[in-house]
Amino acid sequence: MNGKPEIHTLALGICNAYVIRAQGSVAIEGGAPGKAAVFRKGLERIGMDPGEIGLLILTHGHWDHIGSAHDLQAMTGAPIAMHEADKACLEQAVIRIPPGTSAWSRFLVRLMGGFESRIRIEPCRVDLVLGDDEMSLADFGVPGTVLHTPGHSQGSVSVLLDSGDCFVGDLAMNGLPLRIGPGPPIFAEDLNRVRQSWKSLLDRGAKTIYPAHGKSFSADILRKQL
Repeated sequence: MNGKPEIHTLALGICNAYVIRAQGSVAIEGGAPGKAAVFRKGLERIGMDPGEIGLLILTHGHWDHIGSAHDLQAMTGAPIAMHEADKACLEQAVIRIPPGTSAWSRFLVRLMGGFESRIRIEPCRVDLVLGDDEMSLADFGVPGTVLHTPGHSQGSVSVLLDSGDCFVGDLAMNGLPLRIGPGPPIFAEDLNRVRQSWKSLLDRGAKTIYPAHGKSFSADILRKQL
């Protein structure tokens, strides 16, 4: 396959997963628990066999992003890549609820606290442990890079393709019920670091932002909010 990579959105309930298809293919995000069948149907819709996926990248360790990772790995046979600061969430099934940054999100944090004990994550091993250095995706047949972009969580990462398409996990969010329109995450460990990570991605050539929650949008919107 030549030219710009194909980008496919797989809606896994509250969280988007993405499949990037070029010379090889990688998937981003593992979704909430119980979403493996939805993921498989999404692959069928785009005419893709699960075994084509060469890598599963988890942008951070919150339950709605890693909950089905064990099942997706079993389905695809793909190794899992995740930052060292968040990998205990998957390997030890640790549930972390991030702090709210507004009255609305603090209310949602209290609400989530009511069912936190009901969340069940099947643990599995992280095969590629990411650090603060960037990782090229060339070995997986995808023209892009995985970058450490902390702020939402200490171990948050983003995937920046050479085309400028940028998959940011929860470094930004877009749309109800989380927020009205694109902008900063309503949950974050450090909003200052969120904005520093935005600047890093923009300086590296990010053009279109693909959040885990909501539709894609122009990176110029983040530039105006810095």
